[in-house]
Amino acid sequence: MIDVLERLRGGLVVSCQAYGDEPMNTADTMSRVAQAVVAGGAVAVRAQGIDHIEAMLAGLGVPVIGLWKDGKEGVFITPTLAHAVAVAAAGAEVVALDGTSRRRPDGLSLAETIAGLREHHDVLVMADVSTFEEGIAAAEAGADLVGTTLSGYTDYTPKLAGPDLDLVARLAGALDVPVVAEGRIHTPAQATEALARGAHAVVVGTAITHPTSITRWFADAVATARPLA
Repeated sequence: MIDVLERLRGGLVVSCQAYGDEPMNTADTMSRVAQAVVAGGAVAVRAQGIDHIEAMLAGLGVPVIGLWKDGKEGVFITPTLAHAVAVAAAGAEVVALDGTSRRRPDGLSLAETIAGLREHHDVLVMADVSTFEEGIAAAEAGADLVGTTLSGYTDYTPKLAGPDLDLVARLAGALDVPVVAEGRIHTPAQATEALARGAHAVVVGTAITHPTSITRWFADAVATARPLA
């Protein structure tokens, strides 16, 4: 597993996810997206859902950070031990899960979840947090990586227009485990700045793999600039 961390070091991880009834939300489509981003230089991919993880593993050649979103509010990123075990069983080398201070649906603590997972599988754990204090607690609970994924996505953290680079820097300066910058990274400049602030790796999703959002950015800009008839 040390090899996985080294492969991530200083690299770009691409989150290959689609949502709900979107046209791209099939395991075959997202596995092809994963192949495309690896061809472009991604050192790993982040995948959501058991069938998507299993489809991406075949011949991909890079680590898969797997998660299972269940629900839309509260703790829904790999929310229980059972979800985490299933993600690991699907073949993900890294299991990403909610690492916030919020109550988990099965009542287990983060430390209990991580320990329980390791009773079943020898995998790395990435804790998605939203605050500095949660990042410290996640590392103490046994997480191998701490991601800034949920900064701005909990009801007690402000959503910035861009990535929370200050949180990246604070965690990188305080933790012995790698810090992964994730969340609203939309430009190469933001990605490189995250690395300069101490991130071990950078995760980019929407700006690369979500055409609906990218199209909306352009459509909104064009609509705003459209001359009046």
